Amino acid sequence: MTASGHAVIGTIIAAKIGNPALAIPIALASHVAGDLFPHWDEGTDGNKTKKIIALQAVFDVLFGFGISYLIIFFLFPQTNLIYVFIMIITAQAFDWLTAPYYMFGVKQFKIFYKFQKMFDNELKAPWGIINQVAILTLLVVLAKIF
Repeated sequence: MTASGHAVIGTIIAAKIGNPALAIPIALASHVAGDLFPHWDEGTDGNKTKKIIALQAVFDVLFGFGISYLIIFFLFPQTNLIYVFIMIITAQAFDWLTAPYYMFGVKQFKIFYKFQKMFDNELKAPWGIINQVAILTLLVVLAKIF
């Protein structure tokens, strides 16, 4: 799942679960659950350079924070923005821990890469993007209703 997707999920967790002792493990588990769904992300298409992947990933992270802010501003304005930031980073944590190995070959982070590959279910565009948008839209709607 893209960083934006994980950010949206982290945002919903922050908006709906006020207890960090409960929310943090749920945010970590949400990463695994999100990646189990067939999805596209920057690294799905194997013929990109690391530079292109890095640029797309930076855009993805920034876009994720932007969309998360809009969700909070319009749908859950009572939610603390610092708490949202913490939940977003937590929901994205496995990607942050994988990046040093994937992008730079830092061997100490290979364990996180191998762990993430156990549940990462990639699907090329456009269907991998459509799946994510549909799932995230459903989650936001359900969070607002309940």
